[in-house]
Amino acid sequence: MKLPLSIAFILGAFLNGYSQPDLAGTWKGKIETFNLVVVFHLSEKGSQFSASMDSPDQGATGIPCDKVTINGDAITIEVSAVGGSYSGLLSPGEKLIKGKWNQGGGAYTLILGKGEIPPRKPKPQTPQPPFNYTIEEIEYDNSGKTVHLAGTLTFPSSGTAFPTAILISGSGQQNRDGELMGHRPFAVLADRLTRLGFAVLRVDDRGTGKSTGEVAKASSIDFAKDVVTSIEYLKKRKEVDTSRIGLIGHSEGGLIASIVASERTDINFVILLAGPGIRGAELLAEQGEKLVETSGVSTEATKAYLPLYKKMIALSAAGTDSAALGVAIRKEIGSWKKNVEPAHLKELGFASKASTEAILGSLIPDFASPWLQFFLASDPAVYLEKVSAKVLALNGEKDIQVLPSSNTAGIRKALQKSRSPFYEVKVLPGLNHLFQYCFACTVNEYGMLEESFSEIALSEITGWLRKNVVHE
Repeated sequence: MKLPLSIAFILGAFLNGYSQPDLAGTWKGKIETFNLVVVFHLSEKGSQFSASMDSPDQGATGIPCDKVTINGDAITIEVSAVGGSYSGLLSPGEKLIKGKWNQGGGAYTLILGKGEIPPRKPKPQTPQPPFNYTIEEIEYDNSGKTVHLAGTLTFPSSGTAFPTAILISGSGQQNRDGELMGHRPFAVLADRLTRLGFAVLRVDDRGTGKSTGEVAKASSIDFAKDVVTSIEYLKKRKEVDTSRIGLIGHSEGGLIASIVASERTDINFVILLAGPGIRGAELLAEQGEKLVETSGVSTEATKAYLPLYKKMIALSAAGTDSAALGVAIRKEIGSWKKNVEPAHLKELGFASKASTEAILGSLIPDFASPWLQFFLASDPAVYLEKVSAKVLALNGEKDIQVLPSSNTAGIRKALQKSRSPFYEVKVLPGLNHLFQYCFACTVNEYGMLEESFSEIALSEITGWLRKNVVHE
């Protein structure tokens, strides 16, 4: 459950157009709606341009762009790997490109200026050396040699057979630290747990960092198989107590942890950090409403958009193929636009045919993706009811991506039917989806906050582990 730019980055780059002498170089700007810096690297060869994109706030670099089209001062960059596109006008005198980033049904102002980005200062909680524990960079393959995983294993410097936690990231390909907007929450969590006496494994998701593997057609089931690969690797390590291996999953990572734990009896504990407890379609419908409400869009435009959004979710959840889904979504949008006021269409980015087509270009690949179609159809209760491990489930009270009330109710109901010997479900006051103490409690605020992972949440996790795993 990350931000719109945090989708799989896997496609190759090829571009065409004609020469525009002032365009080659690095262009950067900020999508103010999400407080996200976006960078395009444009290079020219002959009469053609090629490009790559970075989202430094999310730790994503070198995202290949598919096509650059230049027509006079107009430039369009298509980035199907993230289901988005950028359209703008070059203002040579100001050395700016003024335009819109189109993705996920929205069009967001993005003004690009030429120049390099200064390195981001680490957030205060980011662990810094020296460390009083062992840090080992590891790499291993799945049994079929189709996925190569790379990660960091940390463990106390003395002793063997430690209780062990595998950290599982949420939606979108993330590096081992769970890097987002300058925050490295998995590095913070791994540091705290290792100091508690745990071995901790955090891994680059497939297709990210040093890990490889198919991403475009992968779903949560495939990512669960990657976790199983990690479990089998850990079982061969002398530092790991194989009777006390546990899974800690954030957001979609919680669903993945539930899938793995439902199929295995060798999982000792599971910690769900804003892990889904209700059907995916219901969760995303709730999420979409909250995200639009807090994005600055007017109440009236929000009310106008939500029926369309929910209808598109339903179409995607039905598992329709890309071509048929595209036809169905175009039809829905056409009918919907006839009944929406022009001012609201303009605010939502649907005013012109060109802007609507740009939105469709990002929406359809997203809604047709195997990952989203599986997630929308998924029911976490199916997996949670089969879990035999101890479970701690935490939600932030101010979470607008996985809403705590319905979500924790779903988790609690499912675990009541499970074989878990002990479970605890808590809502932590004042915390957002990233388990930061928040003020505005919007997605836009994530990167503005200095806190990467609330001490309240860290204390809940370590206290529960100390009681139920360390001293069991």
